Amino acid sequence: MLNRTVFFISESTGITAETLGHSLLSQFSQAVSFKTIYMPFISTPKKARELAVRINQLNEREGVRPLVFATMPDTQIRDILRHASCLYIELFDTFIGPLSEELGVQPSGKRGLSHGFSNDDTYESRMSIINFAMSNDDGACIDKYHEADVILIGVSRSGKTPTCLYLAIHFNIKAANYPLTDDDFETGRLPDVLLQNKKKLVALTIDPIRLNHIREERRRGSDYASLARCRRETRLAEQLFRQLRIRTLDTTSHSIEEISSQIIKSL
Repeated sequence: MLNRTVFFISESTGITAETLGHSLLSQFSQAVSFKTIYMPFISTPKKARELAVRINQLNEREGVRPLVFATMPDTQIRDILRHASCLYIELFDTFIGPLSEELGVQPSGKRGLSHGFSNDDTYESRMSIINFAMSNDDGACIDKYHEADVILIGVSRSGKTPTCLYLAIHFNIKAANYPLTDDDFETGRLPDVLLQNKKKLVALTIDPIRLNHIREERRRGSDYASLARCRRETRLAEQLFRQLRIRTLDTTSHSIEEISSQIIKSL
């Protein structure tokens, strides 16, 4: 495979450059191996010149230009990096121009807007939603389920917790989750508080072999991780989901981002 070095550069956190850059590079991952370097908070010309020197040195050492994905509102910093020995891709250029023309308004060029917060109320609301996901993880506070926008249910390690946090952080959704246990399987029903909020329920299922691999990483050689138990739990869980007619998503081969998008669509 070909080997290329990639820089994700930003005057702020670099999340936008990284996210979009990775999406673009994924189209070439079968033929090219990418080494990634993250450079957030390049917010002054001095920092930009130091980084340009590093890029030039890397170009000389590797004999091929590094790729640079950047989100730089400051035109002075942008020009310094653009003249380094690299393929410079300014992600803002693709979108800001057409948006400015359509809106009839010039962009502000201010730093730190994309991942900052404009007022205390917005920030406090976001933190409250994230705290809700954390405090309502793994069935910890089932008396708060009536406050949730969505409640994920499924066997242990089926992806409930990371999905709840992703929904909270990226979509401001109040997400709680409940782990199915042997007691639930023995009774063949869910706790009343879940049934009272049935419209909010989304069930996550997973292939037992995949579940076995995930649990082995956590408790290797335990009964909890055994393939037999994984098969039993997923079978009983799916029976319960069908019986109660709960919408179900298979997490076996989907990323947290894909699962979250499907949950939002189902809601």
